[in-house]
Amino acid sequence: MSGWVIWHKPTCSTSRFVLGALREAGIEPEVRDYAADPPSEAELRAALAQLGIGARDLLRRKEPLYRELGLADATLDEAALIAAMARYPLLIERPVVFSPGGAVLCRPKERVFEVVLRPAAAGGASPPGPPEDI
Repeated sequence: MSGWVIWHKPTCSTSRFVLGALREAGIEPEVRDYAADPPSEAELRAALAQLGIGARDLLRRKEPLYRELGLADATLDEAALIAAMARYPLLIERPVVFSPGGAVLCRPKERVFEVVLRPAAAGGASPPGPPEDI
């Protein structure tokens, strides 16, 4: 295993772009279809810690469930938001890339280059840079 993991949704164009960018950089990550294999609450807490963000920042606000479940309510705490994402994984913003050198929520998609371009000593590859057509 390379130490690289992507929380991926195959039908998402941003997620496909990020996976393709990793592969073009010579990185073959473990691909986790997080909708089919949802992360547990513990995995979500660990991911949030690696990302350095709060649960609300990982919520996919465009997802209809976000409104249906009333997740915009500012009184909801981290535990409630994490529980919602664990139960309804489509609420998780995507894609998330984990590498030996750190993690990044790839929104916008070009953020993948933050992790890909890290020095090799930190677990990143050393590709020439982002494609010209971005």
